[in-house]
Amino acid sequence: MVTLFSPDRPGENFVEWYSERKHRCIQQIWDVTCELLNSGSSAILELGLVQLADRDDFYRRVDGTDFEMRVYLIDTPLEQRRQRVRDRNRQKTESYKMEVSDEMFDLANSFWEEPTEDERLARNIEIVSTT
Repeated sequence: MVTLFSPDRPGENFVEWYSERKHRCIQQIWDVTCELLNSGSSAILELGLVQLADRDDFYRRVDGTDFEMRVYLIDTPLEQRRQRVRDRNRQKTESYKMEVSDEMFDLANSFWEEPTEDERLARNIEIVSTT
């Protein structure tokens, strides 16, 4: 996302702008994933599907195929995630792509919709705790 779209990102009201591009990226990732899976390869995706509607859309894609899906939820405490982002901002190691302010972190975090018990059971979501 940073490589493709950062130069064009508006300074304000970028959530809708981002969402449209995110959906296009997910579609492209899905197309390539289908090609890989149909060729006999496996795929591991990290899509950041933080909202239920996005997860439901992805579940429908997979349900329309013969592909097997496993879902893992990486559970890391808020302050640990925040500190990792601050450290990445400061250290600018190879995983650094852009400065993420506390305000941007909080905005992104506010979109998280934790899977319900029904979703966890229906999708056999495995929770991996980092604590």
